[in-house]
Amino acid sequence: MQPSNPHILRLDQFTSELDGFDLVIDVRSPAEFALDHIPGAVNFPVLNNEERAQIGTLYKQVSPFAAKKLGAALVSRNIADHLEQHLLEMPREWRPLIYCWRGGERSGAFTHILNRIGWKAMQLEGGYQGFRRTVIDGLNTAASQFSFLVVCGMTGSGKTRVLREAQGLGAQVLDLEALAIHRGSVLGNEPNIEQPTQKGFETALWNALRCLDPVKPVLVESESKKVGGVHVPDALMERIRNGACIELRSSAQTRVAWLLREYDHFLKDTDNLKKKLALLTAHYGKVQIAQWSEAIDGGQFPQLVKELLIKHYDPSYQSSIVRNFPRYKQEHFVQLENDSDAAFADVAKAIVEKMHV
Repeated sequence: MQPSNPHILRLDQFTSELDGFDLVIDVRSPAEFALDHIPGAVNFPVLNNEERAQIGTLYKQVSPFAAKKLGAALVSRNIADHLEQHLLEMPREWRPLIYCWRGGERSGAFTHILNRIGWKAMQLEGGYQGFRRTVIDGLNTAASQFSFLVVCGMTGSGKTRVLREAQGLGAQVLDLEALAIHRGSVLGNEPNIEQPTQKGFETALWNALRCLDPVKPVLVESESKKVGGVHVPDALMERIRNGACIELRSSAQTRVAWLLREYDHFLKDTDNLKKKLALLTAHYGKVQIAQWSEAIDGGQFPQLVKELLIKHYDPSYQSSIVRNFPRYKQEHFVQLENDSDAAFADVAKAIVEKMHV
């Protein structure tokens, strides 16, 4: 691949020009695409999972030439299918960006055909691997450029809701739980939604940060380094933990009420709730887990939630907040009066005002 090729998008141009393309097409296999991909990309594989494995085996066991012959036939057939199924209605001015694993033959073939037709297709230099380097470099840069205001608070205080309210008021927000598709605790899995891979999470982080202004502060929730099965990159986590902190406080009654609203899927799927709590057996013993299961069977959810806060969540928060967030001070707080929409709006407004001080 020659850098002088007019249909090659150089990697140093990628971030500034990405949003100018009409479509980003990932021609890798569905399995490769599922692990991670450029945000907003669609998957038009020129080799599916089985075909890619077949070509790889042929390359190793017979010869590269034999693999290329069969690969060319499969790639040509699949590109023709994508043209017929997805692209025939595209206007002449349509401008897609194409990439594969390394920016080589798979994306090169697709790009060549689209340009021969008359579209203005570009091929990404370095492919996904080049994009991955861009993500890593971008996250490292963000860790040195951005400043964060950390919203702290015990479980159930409504931190995520406040972040969303603040965003509606114009504040810059980095919602780690939304990007990780996890609420950050043993009960944090979102129902029927898988978390992204680690690479996918880092891509989502990169994409969120590139849309923010590093000159202005960013609101973020106090989180552990690990959010479910993914973790925040070290440099970025260190930057967040050294941010100024403001604590969101609310009464036990308000927290219980809010948690019952936010986690109502567990009230409908009590077997799943029991399975999640059983993961805490090593910490609290079989007797305690059995008592919590009895409370679930008896529909004693407010009592159960309050006990989980007192025994599990609050001690964990209190032992970690000072250790992990050195700029945390107890006198820096806002009070959530109840779990009403108006109360959340009030504390969000108060936090946003503090950001401008």
